[in-house]
Amino acid sequence: MSKQLDAVTLVTVNYNAGDMLLSCIRSAAGQVGEIIVVDNASSDQSLVNLSAQDELLGTVKIIRNSRNLGFAAACNIGMQAAKGDYILFLNPDCELNPDAIQVMLDVFHECAEAGMAGGLLIGPDGREQGGGRRAIPTPWRSFVRAFGLSRFEHRWPKLFFDFHLNKQPLPVHPVEIEAISGACMLVKRKAIEDVGLWDEAYFLHCEDLDWCMRFRQKKWKILFVPDAHVVHHKGMCSRSRPIFVEWHKHKGMMRFYRKFFSHQYPRPLMWLVGAGIGLRFSMLVVYFTSCHIVHRLRLLNG
Repeated sequence: MSKQLDAVTLVTVNYNAGDMLLSCIRSAAGQVGEIIVVDNASSDQSLVNLSAQDELLGTVKIIRNSRNLGFAAACNIGMQAAKGDYILFLNPDCELNPDAIQVMLDVFHECAEAGMAGGLLIGPDGREQGGGRRAIPTPWRSFVRAFGLSRFEHRWPKLFFDFHLNKQPLPVHPVEIEAISGACMLVKRKAIEDVGLWDEAYFLHCEDLDWCMRFRQKKWKILFVPDAHVVHHKGMCSRSRPIFVEWHKHKGMMRFYRKFFSHQYPRPLMWLVGAGIGLRFSMLVVYFTSCHIVHRLRLLNG
């Protein structure tokens, strides 16, 4: 392992990730100098399976939380225990290509202003996922996306811009963008010391957008690195509790809007945004509840 890779600490937050946790750790084991797993009181066999691997003994540090503290708080715990000059936050449902970390790490040596870098998130089908490169979803951009107005982007690109950049051609070289995904985020420790820790008021979702906003406010560049491939089995850790996940996703988005945009938008518009978020959550609750009832009926009827 090179000295550069030895300076990287992997931090992954586990909550009932099952076999994916072991696959994630194995994909990164030869690419980092330190591995820290912060477990949010998992009840499955993910930690047992990880601890049973002789080749990983002594290389993986496991921090066990007595309860689920949320993603941001667990990231902070792992980061404060890390020794590396670079911290890679990686979801346990991700698998890295063999050179992914080195490719991302190279951009920091080429660009002194880079504080954060993310790779190309692809699904098991090989297609790019939407969250890996994106613009900040301002209230207006979210309105445009929610009502399908992005179809007018070709005519008025600045007005009806879609913040999911995966619809655009894949860049050939690393490019600066507004936000990357917390599923795979390589961060310079020096930048963290300047910007501050993850905001623990977010329990799940939107904390990565918050951090990206704060990095840009401090003039640190966020880079998307297309040659760093990461397979993301999206949603593997959250499928068993969809309503719980959606509640925190919508709650996080409301906090994000109030924190960064309440001074930019008229109060009635912010009320409208809040009402829209609440309505969307209510519709999803009805949908997931209906699906659950139908599933139970099918089981009862054989």
